Formats: sequence, C-alpha cells, structure tokens
Amino acid sequence: MPATRTTLRRSIAAVAALPLLAVALTACGYGSESTDDDAKKANTATDGKKLSVDTVRVGYFPNLTHATALVGDQEGLFQKELGGTQLKTATFNAGPSEIEALNANSIDIGFIGPSPSINGYTKSKGKNLRIIGGSASGGVKLVVNPKKIKTLDDLKGKKIATPQLGNTQDVAFLNWISEKGWKVDAQSGKGDVSVVRTDNKVTPDAYKSGSIDGAWVPEPTASKLVADGAKELLDESTLWPDDKFVITNIIVSQKFLKEHPDVVEAVLRGSVTTNAWINANPDKAKESANAALKKLTGKELPAEVIDPAWKSILITDDPLAATLDAQAQHAVKAGLLEEPDLKGIYDLKPLNKILKAAGKPEADDAGLGVK
Repeated sequence: MPATRTTLRRSIAAVAALPLLAVALTACGYGSESTDDDAKKANTATDGKKLSVDTVRVGYFPNLTHATALVGDQEGLFQKELGGTQLKTATFNAGPSEIEALNANSIDIGFIGPSPSINGYTKSKGKNLRIIGGSASGGVKLVVNPKKIKTLDDLKGKKIATPQLGNTQDVAFLNWISEKGWKVDAQSGKGDVSVVRTDNKVTPDAYKSGSIDGAWVPEPTASKLVADGAKELLDESTLWPDDKFVITNIIVSQKFLKEHPDVVEAVLRGSVTTNAWINANPDKAKESANAALKKLTGKELPAEVIDPAWKSILITDDPLAATLDAQAQHAVKAGLLEEPDLKGIYDLKPLNKILKAAGKPEADDAGLGVK
C-alpha cells in the first residue's frame, strides 16, 4: 500500500532542499547577461533619484519557479522602485553557479532555491549571504508512464529521473524511497528504484525514448512530460503542512546588504509589488512570464505546458523559513548533512518593514534570523 500522507510529509521534509554533495557549475560560468535589455533599462532608469549605487546586479533562473524575477523584470516593476539606479540582470542554469557569482561579487542579489542557499551559507561559515525574502512555493511533481506505473508502489524496479545528483528534487526523492522501505545507493542511483540523474532539458526526450519511466521534477518539466503522455502521480506540495514549502527565495551578499540597505529595500519593494500584481492578475502575469522566457531562451512555453505549470506554483513574499529549517534538521537525522548552524541565515527586517507598511502580515524567520 502507498505510504500515508503523514509519513510522506515527514519523509519529504527530511531532505527536500539539502544537497548530498557539491555539484558542478554550469558551463556558462557566472551566467548570461542580456546587454541589450540592460541598455534599454538604463534609459528608463533616469526617471527618479539614484540610490547609493549606480547599478544593482540581480541573478535568477529562466524558470517558472522564478516568476517573481521574470515578471518583475519584464514589467519594469523592479526598475520603477530603483528609480535612477540601473537594474542589471544575469541568468543561471544551476544554483551553485549563482552562489559562485555572489561570492565573486559578480551579482549582488539573487533568486535561488533553498538547497544552494543552505549550502552556500554553511560552506562560508555564515559569512557570504542572507535570505531576505520569499518568492515561490511548490511546483514539483512526480510524473510517470501510466502504462508502466499506476500506483506509488509500482515505482519499485522502475527508472525515475531527477534533475541532478544531490539537488533539491533528487534528495527529496531519495528520502521518499527510503521511507517506503526501499534501498538505493545515493551516489550511483542503483537499487530497488533506479534514480537516473538527467538534465531537465533532456528529460522529455529521455521519457519519449523509454530510457526513463517517470521523473520527480520541477515545473515546467513536469507539465512537458504530461503533455508527452505522462501522468501526474504526486504533487509534492500535498506532502507538506498547509501545502507549502519553499522552492525559491531571495538572497543578498552580506557586504551589499550592509553597504546599500536602500537598494536592497528597493528590490524587495519591487518583489512585493510584483508578487501582488502576479496574484491579482494571474493570466496577465503568466503571459508576462512567458514573454520573458521567450526573450531569455528563444522560445515560449505552449499553453498545454504553461497553463498547468503556472497553477501549481504559489507566489509568496514569505520565505517559509520553518520548512527550510525542517528540511535541514531532517537531513541531518538521515545522515545526508553534517549538523549545520543556520542561525543568522535570514534577515527579514527589511522585508517586514515593507510588509508592515503595506498592511500585510510580517514573515517569520523560524528563529534563524540575524540578531
């Protein structure tokens, strides 16, 4: 019989966002910059008072789970808050490369997942970054070949893809397997279930060729697979209390936060404004995100992919700190991570100042805030 909802919640909370080991940086180094767009933004950045820097450099992924960044940039909502300070963006394909860019002072602020945030913070012994806000929850699904897999128990003996060894979805799936009582060697992926590490870009082709039987992946890859005939078997959000868990948050270099708090607040105001606009105008926001993706990747997502993917992602100002803390502590118990000291990883004072001024509930740092 499938595991119970309560058991699954415990299992996913154990390691949903912690890496097993370091992963390689992307081939494109610190990410790609859109210089033409930056030049256009420079022209629009003259209407308003310049803040304490001429330019703020923000990194994010060309991915729907980074919708706040996609839409906020596309609609000029960040630039509006920055006034005469220019917004310069860079895109990344993996968390480690974005953390490396932050460490190398190539970007100041980034939209990024919980796993690289925790990894970057602990590796630097709490010296390089702070999480200053939330962006998105959810958007991760288990999708399978319905001809081969009809229930969760049917996964035994099958080949299931995850994006990358040690990434958020990979570790979540490995722990889910363990809670089922099945055995898998984490590094090789061999065992009662074959875990096949496959780049999200090629996962649909791997599914079509029959080399995998399903995948535990984020959007829009999950919906791409469904469009190719796969069936959604599990939405990871249903495994969490209140159906929420952090998938994207906002980080900043501690040096930049200390030296340019006015710029950080402006970017956060842009984020809060963008999130409110997305939630009030979901269809327009979806079109905006797709337009941004086309600009960044050369192609937009078809309706059969973006429509279900968009619905599965919750846009939120709350970084859902308690879920990150639970992920870390359960990962330690599972033997996948040495005991991390996460105290000080959050600084939500600027965000809460903005939320309070807007008459919105303040976010909680789950006791992990800087003093």
